[in-house]
Amino acid sequence: MAKASELKKGTVVDINGIPHVVKHVEVRSPSSRGSTTLYKVRFTNLKTGQKLDETLKGDDFFKEAELVRVKVQFSYLDGENYVFMNMDDYSQYSLNQADLEGKIEFLSEGLEGIVALLIDDTILGVELPSSVALEILDTAPGVKSASVTSRTKTARLSTGVEIQVPEYLETGEMIKVNTETGKYMSRA
Repeated sequence: MAKASELKKGTVVDINGIPHVVKHVEVRSPSSRGSTTLYKVRFTNLKTGQKLDETLKGDDFFKEAELVRVKVQFSYLDGENYVFMNMDDYSQYSLNQADLEGKIEFLSEGLEGIVALLIDDTILGVELPSSVALEILDTAPGVKSASVTSRTKTARLSTGVEIQVPEYLETGEMIKVNTETGKYMSRA
């Protein structure tokens, strides 16, 4: 059982017998005395893709969904389908772009550490590792006198996503990117 106050992005819960994944959590603390903190949560139905918005109190309970979590590796892109391979039995699962909303920009061929969420051998979604190493393909030239905590510049990474990186980084360097926030963490 998971409390509404413990829900975070990526948590899978059972709502009326159907698995739903938490996409967004917004905490609202009313200013009047005696009022309870409210959690505005956006769920996505893992079977149909429909969105469900709920406003919950912190002590509302949810049953966690009965899922199988399997380690997979991103293999390749087949048209608009992304194909993942099970690391144990080499079986393959595919998801389309809509199922991978917000995760595509961090997928590179051969990426390991991904966890697939399965029900009855049907893939419902994936969880990415907390950080990934990507190469900087294009950015402005590095500035020698730039310090670690100074200004940033835009860099295009090997997956096509653009993020802000410190000025001292140059094209060709490998960096770590946080997959939840999409922000630069460190050199890889």
